[in-house]
Amino acid sequence: MAVQFSSTQRAAAIGVASAGLLIGAFTLGAGQGSAAPATAGAATGNAALTATAAAAAQGGTRITVTGTGNVSGAPNELALSMGVQTNGTSVAAALRQANSAVRSITAVLRRSGVAASDVQTSGLSIYPNYASSSGVPNGYQVSEQLTITLRRLSVAGSQISAAARAGGNATVINGVSLNLSDTSTLLASARAKAVADAKAKATAYARALGRPLGPVVSMSETPVTQPYPVPEFATPSTGRAASSVPVHPGTQQLSVTVTVIFALG
Repeated sequence: MAVQFSSTQRAAAIGVASAGLLIGAFTLGAGQGSAAPATAGAATGNAALTATAAAAAQGGTRITVTGTGNVSGAPNELALSMGVQTNGTSVAAALRQANSAVRSITAVLRRSGVAASDVQTSGLSIYPNYASSSGVPNGYQVSEQLTITLRRLSVAGSQISAAARAGGNATVINGVSLNLSDTSTLLASARAKAVADAKAKATAYARALGRPLGPVVSMSETPVTQPYPVPEFATPSTGRAASSVPVHPGTQQLSVTVTVIFALG
């Protein structure tokens, strides 16, 4: 049975069909357009990841290790800190006694072979002395200090004893330190040992990781510490000291620590 449409109905049907076709075409085009950028974005992201991985591979893996080198040497000079302490009823009297004692000490040291440049005044102090129940000074105390470098350890004990006798009962010895006048050779040896130690550690780590050890990327050194042993000796307390103070130089250890960064192959 045939269906009859009026002219108005036919026009409305044609409009609806046309609208449907336009909507379908728009939807299909939008879907195709959005799919292409999404694919491009994914490709770009993958390329970025690949570039990052490549950059990391080009930079290479690095390993940081520390190495230590220790060496020992015998000190060859002695620094003596000594002086005099005197008391007098006046500042002038106490100072006069102190000056006389210091001149005697320096004269004896010069005669024993100590150079003038190795005797240095390092301190001077003057203090009033008070009775326990009085605010008025009943005397004065003068202290004069010297720092003396003794460069021949074989006779350093005799020089100390002679200086103590020259100062008499005013002599005060504060201490000594044993030094190495030149540490360049020892430090060079310690540095070589420190680098060798660092390389040995890095090689062991690289072997454990199954990777070849590459070149050095950077290296730095920790400031060198130089501990000095103190010799055992008898400090003279009177003007009649022993003929020679025993001095035992012992050894001094120098230590160098380096931090090295190696590349891994």
